[in-house]
Amino acid sequence: MDGSEERTVKPHEERLFRGHTGRMLGAVAMGNATIALGTLVLAPLLPAIIDDLGISAFQAGIALSVLWGLNALGQFPGGRLSDQFTRKTLLVAGLAGLVTGFLVLLVTPAIVDSGGTAGFVSFLFGAAVVGIGSGLFPSSAYALLSDLFVDQRGRAFGVYTAHWDLGGAFAAGLAIVALSLGAWRAAFVPVVCLAVVVALLVHRWGREPYAVARPRLDLRGTADRLFGDDTVRLVILAYALYLVTWQGAVSFLPTFLQFERGFDPALASGAFAMLFLIGVVVKPLSGAVGDRIGRSTVALGALVVGAVGLAGIVAAPTQELVLLSIVVFAVGLMAFSPPMLAFVMTLFPHGSAGGDFGGVRTVYLGLGSLGPTYVGFVAGRISYAAAFTGLVLSLIASALVLGWVVRAARR
Repeated sequence: MDGSEERTVKPHEERLFRGHTGRMLGAVAMGNATIALGTLVLAPLLPAIIDDLGISAFQAGIALSVLWGLNALGQFPGGRLSDQFTRKTLLVAGLAGLVTGFLVLLVTPAIVDSGGTAGFVSFLFGAAVVGIGSGLFPSSAYALLSDLFVDQRGRAFGVYTAHWDLGGAFAAGLAIVALSLGAWRAAFVPVVCLAVVVALLVHRWGREPYAVARPRLDLRGTADRLFGDDTVRLVILAYALYLVTWQGAVSFLPTFLQFERGFDPALASGAFAMLFLIGVVVKPLSGAVGDRIGRSTVALGALVVGAVGLAGIVAAPTQELVLLSIVVFAVGLMAFSPPMLAFVMTLFPHGSAGGDFGGVRTVYLGLGSLGPTYVGFVAGRISYAAAFTGLVLSLIASALVLGWVVRAARR
């Protein structure tokens, strides 16, 4: 069974903030914010987690790599199974996985032996379950929004993706509160509560039934549609190059600003938070503009703006100009996803859109995760400035590839 009931929405019923479509957009957007809040809060909590569990920084890094790796791998089955079952089934399943994972982290034991083995195993298992749950949710959410929105799909994606940045902005504050209470586990309590609330809303408002059957992932068919079409291959390459920059720059921006540009820690952290706050405003706007003048064209313009801003971060002579460049970089970086995601959804057949989109996300998220590794390697061998210069080139390469796609589409 598939999510055909959700696909009966007519164009004039595509309301962003009212009616059935508005309620479902609000529910899945809140789910996206909850996932961001829970996963992004782990980074500022890591020193306390390492100390309390008696694990090494390397072990903590392994756990986070497992989380993000399973998140990427979960994108494809999340989308494919939402095509076969219903969107509602996979959305609730993803949220259930998220709740289960954070409950495991809540009860993760402190040091019980000299090596902290029990704590590490529990933390690793909880992170893995969080990764699976957080990976199943997004592709089915995007597929649901594509069912509900056609004319306003870019706007809907903009609202949805902006909630990720909203969750990221709140994650830093949540970590501060939890650490001030002396209990890093306390940060997971509101995440669990929010995930339960979102699951109840999806259950209450979703018009589809729950459906489970023998899964058919159709790996060969998905691979043929992803890699047998020149446009899809180029889009995947463009998105992967963008994500290399996104993952690398965002992961190391505070460190780069402190070590290379002379920022104090507070100013560097403020500049980092500014990325997410700008995203909350820019993403809905870029989605709306993409719906009006062309989604791939707006995405291409965003890449150019982002490259200019990142080049300024590397080369601007004063801190004031560096801050201005961060604003420009954030506008370009955050404006890319809503129109680009809406464009990607148009490349696949309706009946397999969820799984194909999930497959695309698995590929480009997996490739994009190499960004932090690249920055860490080049910074250790040369400098952060050299590493960030390479990220500028990656963004330019992404723009060139997408420009080829836009030009080919106009022929």
